[in-house]
Amino acid sequence: MHWYEKLNRYFPVEEMKSRAHVEALLAEKGDVYHVDHGEHHVVLFVEGERVVFVDYLLVAPEARGQGLGKKLLDTLKAKGKPILLEVEPADYDDTDTVKRQRFYTREGFRHVERLRYRRRSLATQAVNELEILLWSPDDTTDEEAFDLVRAVYEEIHTWRDRDFYGESYQPTEEVLTLESDG
Repeated sequence: MHWYEKLNRYFPVEEMKSRAHVEALLAEKGDVYHVDHGEHHVVLFVEGERVVFVDYLLVAPEARGQGLGKKLLDTLKAKGKPILLEVEPADYDDTDTVKRQRFYTREGFRHVERLRYRRRSLATQAVNELEILLWSPDDTTDEEAFDLVRAVYEEIHTWRDRDFYGESYQPTEEVLTLESDG
């Protein structure tokens, strides 16, 4: 099975980029947008000058608990840059979300508590709220994380969105907010 189909079967439709969008990103932004895949994993990520942003990370259910996810993250951590990713909030009715949150916590990620990410899905029109997690080799602040996520949203998530979906995603200021400290 093609690696995109693995992602498409696992991730909710609200979170998925179209195959055409992903393939165009890889072809036209291959200097920053990358895929690493094998029999039991798929990782799509952005590597910029100041950040690694994990767009999708999938470890096949039959390979979980064997250290593959840790190995994949360790490879990204070795780049020495903050790593950001979007994750579904923990839902105790969906044990996958709880296990995923625990895994990232064990791997040293923290919630960027003040950052809110709410985007309307072009596929379903539902508002999808995701949490932003951060691993950092230094003391990346919430403000810095916000700037990095904003850059990825504008340069990757919404890149040529009208071409691929017939309409545009919401402007950045409607999707991302940074709550005041205090």
